[in-house]
Amino acid sequence: MTPKEQGFYMPAEWVKHEATWLTYPKNPDSWPGKIESIYPSYHLFVKTLAECEMVHINVDDEAMAAHVSAELHKIGCNMHNVSLHIIPSNDAWCRDHGPAFLLNRHDPTLRAMVNWNHNAWGGKYPYELDTDVPLRIHELMPDLKLYEPGIVMEGGSIEVNGAGDLITTTSCLLNPNRNPHLNQDQIEKYLCDYYGIENIIWLGNGIVGDDTDGHIDDLTRFVSEDTIITAVEENMWDENYEPLQKNLRMLEHARLSNGKQPTIVELPMPDMVFYDNQRLPASYANFYLANGKVIFPTYRCLTDNEAAYLLEACFPDREVVGIDSTDIVWGLGSFHCLSQQMPACGAK
Repeated sequence: MTPKEQGFYMPAEWVKHEATWLTYPKNPDSWPGKIESIYPSYHLFVKTLAECEMVHINVDDEAMAAHVSAELHKIGCNMHNVSLHIIPSNDAWCRDHGPAFLLNRHDPTLRAMVNWNHNAWGGKYPYELDTDVPLRIHELMPDLKLYEPGIVMEGGSIEVNGAGDLITTTSCLLNPNRNPHLNQDQIEKYLCDYYGIENIIWLGNGIVGDDTDGHIDDLTRFVSEDTIITAVEENMWDENYEPLQKNLRMLEHARLSNGKQPTIVELPMPDMVFYDNQRLPASYANFYLANGKVIFPTYRCLTDNEAAYLLEACFPDREVVGIDSTDIVWGLGSFHCLSQQMPACGAK
């Protein structure tokens, strides 16, 4: 039986977490010439998470564990809420190589994990260690039922509201570098069966600089069961203007599983971020919802404040925390890409 048939579904990110899973960044090829500059912001991210929930961090070996522990101690991180695990990896993007965690609609004591295949966004980078991360995590929690669909899927490519709806992009999920043997109907069947959803909203292309072929978590996010926040570019001469306008029009014609039209909040794009003559995929949509907090990337520009105000309006019961991601985004992702939520049993 599929997860859906057994009552499992992926809840929205805003439900109560038992923990957040991370994989510690260490690959210099992901931040060429700049990896040391990312650690102040990354460690602040961990510290902010540990203020409100457990943080599990995958590290390569005991030496790395000792180093990470020492660095977090230096900044006053609550180490009672940090647990380090020897789980080697190729890269830091736990959203994509980590497991998806599911809850059960009928039994609040049950959880499950989905181990999707991972091929480093269409074979762009090495991934032989990353593919084992979900199985290694499952070894730590063998009581969780494990599902293995056998197809490529990445956590950053989908967004759910926990009420039957999922948003994704054709540029990513229908890209032949993922599952060339599957058509759109077949991919939709996997999404419904393994995320426990009823309705899929398809958008088009991603933003410039995104090497994932258009992950949704740089574009469009649910902020409630019936409200969607989506990135828009106001400068019509910017390369991102037209694809983001097309996505906005698609959302305006979309319907939720309950038949209603979603409320849409427009989120501005930050100023362009360049490094080494390369435009980077800077977006405020790559925020992460922790227990009682919204942690969002900032980029040293005036629109940082505007994004903060919008997120405060969307999440009035949460503290909105901006952390500088100008260096982190050189790795072509930010805080949502780096993290994977583990919902608490019975979370609503």
